Amino acid sequence: MNGSRPTINDTPLQPERWLNRNVVGMTLTSFLSDLGHEMATSILPAFLAMLGAPPAALGAIEGIADATSSFVKLGTGWISDRLGHRKAVTVGGYALTGISQAIFAFAHGWGLVLVGRVVGWFGRGIKGPLRSAMMADSVPASVRGKAIGFHRAGDTLGAVVGPLLAVVLLPFLHARLGSDPGRTLRAVFLLTAIPGLAAAAVFALVVQERRRAPNHTLRFWTAVGSLPTRLRRAMLGVGLFGTGDFSHTLMILAAIQLLTPSLGTVKASAVAGLLYVLHNSTYALSPFPVGALSDRMGRRPLLSAGYLIGAAVSVALGVMLTQGKGGWIALGVLFALGGAMLGIKDTLEDAIVADFADAELRGTAYGVLGTVNGVGDLVSSVVVGALWTLHPLWGFGYAAVMMALGAVVVMRVN
Repeated sequence: MNGSRPTINDTPLQPERWLNRNVVGMTLTSFLSDLGHEMATSILPAFLAMLGAPPAALGAIEGIADATSSFVKLGTGWISDRLGHRKAVTVGGYALTGISQAIFAFAHGWGLVLVGRVVGWFGRGIKGPLRSAMMADSVPASVRGKAIGFHRAGDTLGAVVGPLLAVVLLPFLHARLGSDPGRTLRAVFLLTAIPGLAAAAVFALVVQERRRAPNHTLRFWTAVGSLPTRLRRAMLGVGLFGTGDFSHTLMILAAIQLLTPSLGTVKASAVAGLLYVLHNSTYALSPFPVGALSDRMGRRPLLSAGYLIGAAVSVALGVMLTQGKGGWIALGVLFALGGAMLGIKDTLEDAIVADFADAELRGTAYGVLGTVNGVGDLVSSVVVGALWTLHPLWGFGYAAVMMALGAVVVMRVN
């Protein structure tokens, strides 16, 4: 910055303000993108159950898709640091993600669901680190947590509206498409393309980019090796936590299993969808206050506390599944805490990377974060799903141990 205001084609970015055009544009983009994504996610377990897929298949789908995203993030982050610009590639990533959920509508087995998820997460892998780097470039470091928290809150508000919209659309479409529930679910999947493509359009039209001089000599391993030691230590803690941080789609499946004996499959699925709305509501409410608080008292203690909340939720869920008992109130508490944990995790992990990495390597740094999280998601979703098939407490107990280890390592970073 060097005392001067950066510009793009003589248009000021006004980095002295945390709530500026870029922050608003990225927040609206993420709102629309998550709205479409979560519309599909909230009904995906019921759709897979209709197709006869076991819990292990859901874990494999989520894990493989996340792993795909993680490796794409690592490459695109580094490439953006070489090119000196990120916006055009980010728009393409949003567009790819926007159309991916509609692929589910044509699935008659879980294999095509996996294809759609991989396509969507490929797009996520493209857009994720580049958008995060652009966000970090758009605000001053002193209010970075607040800006990232605001963006994350908007992102997650879409995750609240999406499942609610799905809950409204299900009976509406069911009454008009006939008695086959499969046709209704497929219609909802098709509709997710509307907000998904709108997200790409908003990013293209609203967000401005601060271009940098290209660095075509920047080699991949040189970039990764140049990342600060503090960041590498933090990524170890993030990785340990990630190997236990299973996809919360498994929470929806657990709720359906626990509630079906008393409510039946249809009502249990509807209640599970509403619980997921509660989950995403606390996810939406937590990032802004947590981000603002972290600007004052530091990121690591709050991030470690969030990790420990995740461990507690895992233990409680494993015990409930083992006993076969869990009413909607108890499940509501767990879904709310799980959402708050994700809000804390996503906000503060992003902020820590921005704090530790130089601007010239932020794309690479966010790519490393995405890869660490993606590998962790692959391990956790597959392992927790497989162990759950053997015994629920094994799967969720394993998750709790790894989350707690991640909390300890992150807290010790200095």
